[in-house]
Amino acid sequence: MKIACWSGPRNISTALMYAFANRADCGAVDEPFYAAYLAATGKMHPMREEVLTSQSQDPEAVISTLLQADSTPHVYHKHMAQHMLPGIRRDWWGGMAHVLLIRHPARVVASFTKGFAEAGLEDIGAVQLAGIYDDLVAQGIAPVVVEGSDVRADPEGVLRALCSRIGIDWDPAMLSWEAGPKPCDGVWAPVWYDAVHRSTGFAGAEGALPDLSGDMAAMADKAMPYYEKLAAVKLRT
Repeated sequence: MKIACWSGPRNISTALMYAFANRADCGAVDEPFYAAYLAATGKMHPMREEVLTSQSQDPEAVISTLLQADSTPHVYHKHMAQHMLPGIRRDWWGGMAHVLLIRHPARVVASFTKGFAEAGLEDIGAVQLAGIYDDLVAQGIAPVVVEGSDVRADPEGVLRALCSRIGIDWDPAMLSWEAGPKPCDGVWAPVWYDAVHRSTGFAGAEGALPDLSGDMAAMADKAMPYYEKLAAVKLRT
């Protein structure tokens, strides 16, 4: 089974990728549309040139690769919702499981702007995640919405429920992994994956929401309706 997980930045998307990749029956692909996104938008992300040379910049070539037969029974595709630009077709989504990973916008904004100070609403994925949800439903596909903080608070409970919903067996290997870089990491890992490389499992429950002000608070406020729409239908255990 192909498992497409759509997330905004600074969620537990990489940790969730490690959880699936730690299964003996599952491979993983890290943000396959990243180079295409940077090429199309011109955004000056950290390690931009390295990303552009590490992947195909042609969305059609990326789609073709993702649809090829896999060497493992399952494969996890970690996607950033904002990478799915309006011009990229979405008619290839059938026949795979889709997971939408959400996080409170205040937490996303506080974390993402530390590494990319120029971030705007279009960079944090909330609007795009809601759009992807609508497009999936319009195609007759029922995505599973998962709150990252719920996974952190109860990894086994939520992951068991997620596996059940997408139709694969539960595997306790998903709860822990060895520290350090992973073969599935994108070339940008040195910039963004320091904390997850130190981890051996999901971090504990999150603390209080960060106190934002100014433009950061305004950005989080604008993202809230999109987040709340998906939070209303999230997986509950």
